[in-house]
Amino acid sequence: MPPRSSLIIVITANILLQMSFFVIVSSSSEYAQHLGGTPTFSGVVIGIPTLFSGLALIPMLRYDGGGYNLPLHVCCGASIVGHVLYACAYRANFLYLILIGRMVSGLAFTFWMYCKRYCSDARIVGIRRRTTLASFLVMGQGFGMSLGPFLGGVLYKIGFKNRVFNGFTSPGWLMAGVWAIFWMCVTLWYEDVPKEQAPLPPPAVQENSAEKTSEKDAANEVTVTRAQQDQESLSSSFFAMSWAQWGVVACMCWFAMTCFFILGAWESNLPVFGADSSDLNWSPFAAGNFIALGGIAAFPFLLLNMYMAGRAQDRHILAFGSFLGLAALLTFLALLRSDKLTYPGVFMCWWAVALGFNLASTAPVSLLSKQLPPSWNGRTSLIIQYSYYTGRVTGAIWGGSGVKIGMMNYVGLEIAFVGVGALLFMGLWRDLKAKTG
Repeated sequence: MPPRSSLIIVITANILLQMSFFVIVSSSSEYAQHLGGTPTFSGVVIGIPTLFSGLALIPMLRYDGGGYNLPLHVCCGASIVGHVLYACAYRANFLYLILIGRMVSGLAFTFWMYCKRYCSDARIVGIRRRTTLASFLVMGQGFGMSLGPFLGGVLYKIGFKNRVFNGFTSPGWLMAGVWAIFWMCVTLWYEDVPKEQAPLPPPAVQENSAEKTSEKDAANEVTVTRAQQDQESLSSSFFAMSWAQWGVVACMCWFAMTCFFILGAWESNLPVFGADSSDLNWSPFAAGNFIALGGIAAFPFLLLNMYMAGRAQDRHILAFGSFLGLAALLTFLALLRSDKLTYPGVFMCWWAVALGFNLASTAPVSLLSKQLPPSWNGRTSLIIQYSYYTGRVTGAIWGGSGVKIGMMNYVGLEIAFVGVGALLFMGLWRDLKAKTG
């Protein structure tokens, strides 16, 4: 396991990034319309940071030196500036300043990739601890996506009626202050990974899975134990990917994109759909409470996932989460067709979507880090993060447009995405096997 203080810093950064991403969800549509925008524009505002994060990630990788110190400090600084710009848009009465602020925040979201790479870095994390640490990130993900909208909704409800600090701008000012305090904590307590540190050795191989040869030298008997060939190939600097392994990588990328596409779409769609539906008629405050309540209800099960991570394979966690999320989507589609929308019915669908796809998002990075050698960890973390980014930005825009394009079409596309993933999953079931923990 990594040093405790540094691990806490990384997990806390992940939580704050989730809060920063979702704190505006409750009021962004109203804020954009106040400045002359549309609900679709608010979806762009929610999702645009991940696009700029993806563009900034390659240059960041060139200068990070294989560590995490530089990206962490960039994350803190960009978060403060981005939130301040978002808050200043009201005073300036300039619609595109909220977009510019979110673009600057995109530089901070590059650290999402580093969070995942840190929790699967072979220099500091053993192979049987990677799913456990990934579940820490998912737990923080659930906490942030619950607290963020709730906090934004409460601040909108309170109002603070002045031109600088009000219901629209207060999430930006508050999060800027939180990031400033966190930056000081990073400076005091974070310890970076030593550049010269070698990867941790693989766990000891059981006797029944090793080949033994004995040699006699004088009176002494020497036993030489040889690890299995697959472990030798994993530690080799020359590693050739098989077609099955490329298939596993493609499957994990698809599921990473799908999970965040659906989560991002629901987060941005619920406030718009709730306000448009005559059965719900939500205010931004009510929408924020609804989103937060679903996340809070899912949180105990995400804690249980931390316990199960050491006992269940990644493919089993992925299968369960995807099936639960798909069942929720089909149920929501049936509710839309029957035109019998109720608060409890929509809530159960949102709870199952939040829980299912958060659980499923645990698997991609940890599974690939176990199947591929340590030297590939940076590459796999990068391609999975780009898949997350693709899902987040397209999902947020898709969710903001959901009412305009029709809710049946909105849910139908999400079901189709999960269906494609299920076909990949069933075809590669045997190849998705990896160590537990």
